[in-house]
Amino acid sequence: MNKDMAHVSVMRDRCIDLLTPGIEKSENPVVVDATLGFGGHTEAILSKFPQVKVIAIDRDTDAITAATKRLAEFGNRLQTSHATFDQIAEVVTSHGYTKIDGAIFDLGVSSMQLDQSERGFSYSQDAPLDMRMDRSQSLTAAEIVNTYEPGQLVRILRTYGEEKFATRVVERIVKAREIAPLNSTAQLATIIKDAIPAATRRTGGNPAKRTFQALRIETNDELGAITRALPEALNLLNIGARLVVMSFQSLEDRIVKELFVASTTSGTPRGLPFEIPEFAAKFSLVIRGSETPTEQELIDNPRSASVRLRAIERVAA
Repeated sequence: MNKDMAHVSVMRDRCIDLLTPGIEKSENPVVVDATLGFGGHTEAILSKFPQVKVIAIDRDTDAITAATKRLAEFGNRLQTSHATFDQIAEVVTSHGYTKIDGAIFDLGVSSMQLDQSERGFSYSQDAPLDMRMDRSQSLTAAEIVNTYEPGQLVRILRTYGEEKFATRVVERIVKAREIAPLNSTAQLATIIKDAIPAATRRTGGNPAKRTFQALRIETNDELGAITRALPEALNLLNIGARLVVMSFQSLEDRIVKELFVASTTSGTPRGLPFEIPEFAAKFSLVIRGSETPTEQELIDNPRSASVRLRAIERVAA
């Protein structure tokens, strides 16, 4: 990834527009940035709304250090927590709040992490096979590759990477690890490439992409964290407040879509000519379906190509 592109926040202005109504309803608004990263979205929120406080969460201490330094001018209007975003309710409580006026999630691996080649997220640069978003956790991609049973590995590659040749890839991995542990991203990428039929390798980009995605998701329990975090975030919203979520691959987006649909669907039995108040939906979709970047954004920030943006608003207590 081009360094100049590294910290351009995806769909920043659109995200801020979507959060604005909920923020403007409150005299002393509190917004959660559940995925701080380098702090681009948080910076935009703090700059536009002089009265707002942002509680920023990141599981990566490097991100917190860099963003806190970069955003020092905002003083205590920025409050950070080293946590996974499925701890959002605990984090908000720890800062002395029970409700919030907006939340934003920018899912997946951050540009900062991709840029740090030694973190092992990239298949294009050789590095230790790490992939931990939180380097204080013990589980690494190397441990998964070297210790998981073959059947477990096949399931992970099929489920999280949607890899059609999962069995072939895992067979090669198992053969290689019997000789010596796999600890290098370049070594793994070569094994994957050799396992994929040549005709298939000619299209669809780097053949290692799907396996690396699967290992990253497993290492960081990404989909589990999303499934746990988003209902917690919805529960924290004040009436009129919004939750904005950006997904970068179909597995993430499916979880977001299904939750948003369920949360905005009335529980009143079908066929009744009236709404039963206690069964009425407490949330409303702000966007029908999802939004994608503008052509200009795609030019300015190629990383935004795969993003799907969804937003939901609390309409009842």
